[in-house]
Amino acid sequence: MIISEKIKILKEQLPKHVTLVAVSKTKPVSSLMEAYDAGQRIFGENKIQEMTEKWAEMPKDIAWHMIGHVQTNKVKYMAPFVNLVHAVDRLKLLKEINKQAKANDRVIDCLLQIKIAEEDSKFGMSEVDANALLASEAYKNMTHIRVVGLMGMATFTDNTKQIASEFDTLKRYYDGIAGIHNLTTLSMGMSGDYELAIAHGSNMIRVGSAIFGERNY
Repeated sequence: MIISEKIKILKEQLPKHVTLVAVSKTKPVSSLMEAYDAGQRIFGENKIQEMTEKWAEMPKDIAWHMIGHVQTNKVKYMAPFVNLVHAVDRLKLLKEINKQAKANDRVIDCLLQIKIAEEDSKFGMSEVDANALLASEAYKNMTHIRVVGLMGMATFTDNTKQIASEFDTLKRYYDGIAGIHNLTTLSMGMSGDYELAIAHGSNMIRVGSAIFGERNY
């Protein structure tokens, strides 16, 4: 099945309130343009350099999401154009995004990444640390970022009960603070578990291989 058909079928299946981020990392611009021509306008990348190169080459009505772990010294390269940073896992990073957004006269939307998986390889903040960040004077004084929601990645396992439990943990936390901090986005779910994530409250999914096929490394 070609990329455009996969996009159309996926969008028909998704509930209206769920945003699809097409994860295009390692894929050539030609593949992204197939998705673009099928109506996809939100693309997710996990490397800033690759995202910047694609942004320069592709139509400017695309919303670019940075979904990977972010090094503070590279924020300046995406600050002129990035729409949403999914994986903010520390105050230092948020400060740098605010600084670079200000330099570009922009306000950049961000998600706080909460660690819900058991794997040590997964990044993310604890709920305690996220609460402290959102209550801090440093955060309240940032005028060029907006924390609009939360993101979490479940453990890489075939145990769907465990994955569902991890999604539920994040959904409960999100429900508890969304009204207080004006949060609207809960990003959970990827190619292998997005249906489960939606069933447990996600309203934004990150789908790569189910659209573009296996990654090119």
